[in-house]
Amino acid sequence: MEKLPKQNKMGAMPIGRLMFNMSLPMVISMLVQALYNAVDSVFVARIDTAIGANGVNNALTAVGLAYPIQFLMVAFAVGTAVGMNSLMSRRLGERRFEEANSAASNGLFLELLSALLFLVLGLTVVKPFLAIFTDDEQVLSLGVTYLRICMVAGAGIFLHMGFDRILQSMGKTTLSMAAQLAGAITNIVLDPILIFGLLGFPKLGVAGAAIATVLGQWVSMVIALLLTVCGDHEIKVSFRGFKPSGESIKEIYRVGAPSIVMQGIGSIMNTGMNFVLSRFLTDGMGVSVMNVYYKTQSLIFMPMFGITNASMSIIAYNYGAKNYRRLMSAWKRTVVICVIVMTLGMTLFQIFPKQIVSLFDKKGTMSAAGIKAFRTISLHFPIAAVCIACGTLFQATGKGFYSMIVSLLRQLFALLPAAAILALLTHDLDCVWWSFLIAEGVSLAVSLICLSRLRRNELAAIKN
Repeated sequence: MEKLPKQNKMGAMPIGRLMFNMSLPMVISMLVQALYNAVDSVFVARIDTAIGANGVNNALTAVGLAYPIQFLMVAFAVGTAVGMNSLMSRRLGERRFEEANSAASNGLFLELLSALLFLVLGLTVVKPFLAIFTDDEQVLSLGVTYLRICMVAGAGIFLHMGFDRILQSMGKTTLSMAAQLAGAITNIVLDPILIFGLLGFPKLGVAGAAIATVLGQWVSMVIALLLTVCGDHEIKVSFRGFKPSGESIKEIYRVGAPSIVMQGIGSIMNTGMNFVLSRFLTDGMGVSVMNVYYKTQSLIFMPMFGITNASMSIIAYNYGAKNYRRLMSAWKRTVVICVIVMTLGMTLFQIFPKQIVSLFDKKGTMSAAGIKAFRTISLHFPIAAVCIACGTLFQATGKGFYSMIVSLLRQLFALLPAAAILALLTHDLDCVWWSFLIAEGVSLAVSLICLSRLRRNELAAIKN
């Protein structure tokens, strides 16, 4: 008789200890991930040859204009991986192991196709895209150099996300952390070496920052691959005789496609905000301030995403196993922890904005605008915590469409119109930042409506 795999800890371990054990490695790894993104901009902000006539660092502005496309790459990588994770965790909870294996193989296949798509786009659309936002030749040149390298050599981020979520779906978050830490450390070490030409390396400027980024992604990918295929795991990845499974791909994208759209909306939002800040407000300060904000706010949001990623695997597993009590216990703890984390983050941004902004502001030209931006935008953090925790529950139970709707309302139909109206009416950068709080209020209202529907229907059906 074939030996069945032992019981998964996500169905047996006490919820509090399980969440701590699973989320701690992911919080650490995602915090380091956010740290190296911020460190990347800190070093770029110190490229003296890129200071523009108005005192704004053109290299920092260029990286800020490139950020929406990098964000879109992550959206495709993470969204597909979220679909994989949800499907694999549900199948493991149902003890349908062959279907879990199929989800893993098909998910990796979809990640590779996404990488090829962005490689082609990196060779064709980078310059026309960046030219929408700036007429400054130096900003345009620096942005094209940085973004093209990140897109053409960006397969590492896609495949790493795939292997990473395979590990997470099995509860192997410590292994996931090891892969992410290795890539993050690689990036942090290589950034100053390649940007400023240390230890005998050529001085590459923003190209060095891009190369350090993709090398870090590839290191994470290779290590995650080795940790996935080596060892006795519940999920076995094999491409021997592989044929794409329409059923698995459909299930992956049933959750993954809304997640891609939801996170891709973030790219559209960044693009739209860059347009508002660069075209409606003409001093060039807004794009740099928003770039600094997004790189540093990730130090608050990424640990929370580590918690919600761990929670999603637990919730999805117990939804598949029809264990309502464990599912709701995990989700309620997620809400409480996320609110605490984001309230602490808001407090830091209220008390120490000057110290944070100064890390990216060698000439001191951005401090006043940055301080006001940080204090205003961070007011929405606790509200965002509740919305993100709701989105985690939606995705884990196969209702990624709800998350997509919430994000569409918040980032396209609330944030951008509010930002554009405030910019046109006031011509004041400080006023534009209030659009974030307006948008988050809309997001909360819709999240609570969707949550009520989910509890009345899908969750009521498994309540015992």
